[in-house]
Amino acid sequence: MSLIRQVWLLLLATVLLAFAGSVAVVTTSARDLLQTQLRLKNSDNAASLALALSQQKGDAELMSLLMAAQFDTGFYRRVRLVSADGTVAFSREAAAQTARAPAWFVAAIPIESQPGTAQVSDGWRALGQVQVESQVSYAHDALWSSSVRSALAMALAGLLAAGLGMWVVRRISRPLDAAVAQAHALEHGEFVTVSEPQVPELRRLTRAMNSLVERLRATSSAQAEQLDALHRQANGDALTGTSNRNHFLVQLASALQREDGPAEGGLVLLRVMELGTLNRQLGHATVDRMLVTIAQSLRPYAEQIRGCFLGRLNGSDFAMCLPAAGVAFETAQAVADALRLVLPTLGSGASVCLGAVELRRDMPPSLVMSSADAALARAELRGAFTVELGSEPSAAVAMLGEGAWRQRILQALGQRQRVRLMEFPVLNARRQLVHLECPLRLQLDTDGPFEPAARWLPLATRSRLTVDVDECALALALNAVEHDGQPRCVNLSPASLADSGFAARVRALLWTAPQSAKLIWLEVAETAAVDHFDLLRELGRQLRPTGVRFGIEHAGERLGHIPRLFEAGLDYVKLDASVTAGLGRDEHRALFVRSTVTLLHGLSIQVYAEGVADSRDAARLWDCGIDGATGPWISGLDMVAG
Repeated sequence: MSLIRQVWLLLLATVLLAFAGSVAVVTTSARDLLQTQLRLKNSDNAASLALALSQQKGDAELMSLLMAAQFDTGFYRRVRLVSADGTVAFSREAAAQTARAPAWFVAAIPIESQPGTAQVSDGWRALGQVQVESQVSYAHDALWSSSVRSALAMALAGLLAAGLGMWVVRRISRPLDAAVAQAHALEHGEFVTVSEPQVPELRRLTRAMNSLVERLRATSSAQAEQLDALHRQANGDALTGTSNRNHFLVQLASALQREDGPAEGGLVLLRVMELGTLNRQLGHATVDRMLVTIAQSLRPYAEQIRGCFLGRLNGSDFAMCLPAAGVAFETAQAVADALRLVLPTLGSGASVCLGAVELRRDMPPSLVMSSADAALARAELRGAFTVELGSEPSAAVAMLGEGAWRQRILQALGQRQRVRLMEFPVLNARRQLVHLECPLRLQLDTDGPFEPAARWLPLATRSRLTVDVDECALALALNAVEHDGQPRCVNLSPASLADSGFAARVRALLWTAPQSAKLIWLEVAETAAVDHFDLLRELGRQLRPTGVRFGIEHAGERLGHIPRLFEAGLDYVKLDASVTAGLGRDEHRALFVRSTVTLLHGLSIQVYAEGVADSRDAARLWDCGIDGATGPWISGLDMVAG
């Protein structure tokens, strides 16, 4: 039983006991007073009647008339004259009158009428003894009226006391509720502070909880900074801060294979010409400044263009992957023009050359790199600050036009048979199913293939159709869950978060199937958590009552940059394939993943791995404490019933 309920019951019992006790005391006191008054009345009346009888000189007739008149004028139950020899000389009696008070009240609280007696004499001669006993019905009526008035007064006082108690309990319960909400927030990984109440005992409790939250927040922030440092150490170039060669190639392979990655893009390679000669002529310090300047010239592209990433492949070569088609040559030329103005100021003979190539999804990374290397080699032969293009840009969008793409996507979404959810299992270390990842595929042409999101999602984003796409995927997942009871995961587009009505529409859709909603997992990309943290947190807050699980996917690159990660209210995080690939052969990457898992588990967040391609990586992931994994190697395993 809750503390507040116990306080309420105690308050109610106290009020009821006080009410019952007060009414009982008042009633019994009034009864005793009435009995005393009846006794005194009987005694006084008996003395008065005896005096009147004594003046009749023993005349029996006159005495009888006087006693009869006394009996008829008063509320008497009995008037009797007992002669000196013990015989009854006169007696008048009346039946007990029925009181207006309830019978149960009369039976429960009896009132005794003690007879009054007095001696009747004629001078020194004793004539007898007179006895007078009054009726008690009117006393019961008076007692009932008094008791009712007392009960009403006590009830009013009890209501006032209850109202005051309610105010006090609410005043106490508000900080207690705040403390409970604060504890629940900690359970969900949210660090919330509350204002201190006026009650001294509760103020100390709240102050202690706030202090705990602040310490946990500081610890989590420090761990996030340490995690970011480990990521840079494992995957970054110490001099320029960009990705190292291994990490860049893993990022490139992941981008080319990702279901929701760009369908087309570009790759730019940059080479510092005659790096060895520059080291001898200018010195290592000057050349290092030159390399840092080149990295700073490339970094704005990665920071401002979502999906763009760069790395340093070796001492003289840099690479930059672009998420859009048809801009590789233009971007390379812009970089060359900018460096043409900057590098000569750092030293004579400092120059670069660039090679650009267009790429498509599902192209082998080796083919992309060889084509870009060939373009770079041709640019190096031509001389300083030249740019060579390795392939012609794709013109798929230009040929169809944005309006035609929008129409094709809308038509596919409007026909149930032209939308399909794929199913890729996420398994734990015991090969038990955690959930099925369900990316949406569309049949853009009638009788055509079902295209992955990489083919049409950029156009859907540009046409503001991501909300329709996400709702369609969620509806399909709910239907599938209702059919077979298997948990399913649907990824939401970051662009949908900006739609003001998206959260309400998704919540309404989930409430249509409340049991199936409890088996739905929803996730957004890490970029949405970094760029739209408040929208992400609000979406999670609104969807959590439906029972869904909420998390982020493709995480790892900028996980330490998520503001107030501990306040996001996430249930899980999926580490991107670029973070987990090659883990079995790279101790630094394994240390980063292990530290990430430790941090997130400390925030009650489950951690899963994407893109697991071989058994060595999977074994190292289990050693790091990963809760589950997905990828080509995982899909080839036989599941074990949970």
